[in-house]
Amino acid sequence: MKLFTMIFLSIFLGKSCESQNKNDLKTAVLEYTANTRGFYQKITIQDQMVSISKDRNGNDKPVATKISEKDWKELVAHFETINLESFPTLKAPTEKRFHDGAAIADLKVTYKDKTYQTASFDHGYPPEAIKKVVTKINSFAKKE
Repeated sequence: MKLFTMIFLSIFLGKSCESQNKNDLKTAVLEYTANTRGFYQKITIQDQMVSISKDRNGNDKPVATKISEKDWKELVAHFETINLESFPTLKAPTEKRFHDGAAIADLKVTYKDKTYQTASFDHGYPPEAIKKVVTKINSFAKKE
């Protein structure tokens, strides 16, 4: 009986610890911004809705559209794998933004009342740790 109890508790506690390590996209807000002197794009994702703004002054009111179930599941899977605490230390793989070769981009995540923001990187060339998330976020802007 003790053996059964120990096995049950090991499995139960192991599963609960595993689920605590995953990020929950349902309660997060993702903001991807890319800009240069002549280009601006802000993609905001919250609760299976995406809104895209191309006006840096905020004069246009972007319309939120629902993300398809397939795209949402893919985004959730990618989001669960990222380490939010590592955002400030992520290194950009390229430096084209320093000479107007690429727009300056960053990713900001608000999750559990805390904000995590990456250092700037080249639009289209995100750090490897967030590449899948950023690529998926940008795919919503291409559909528009």
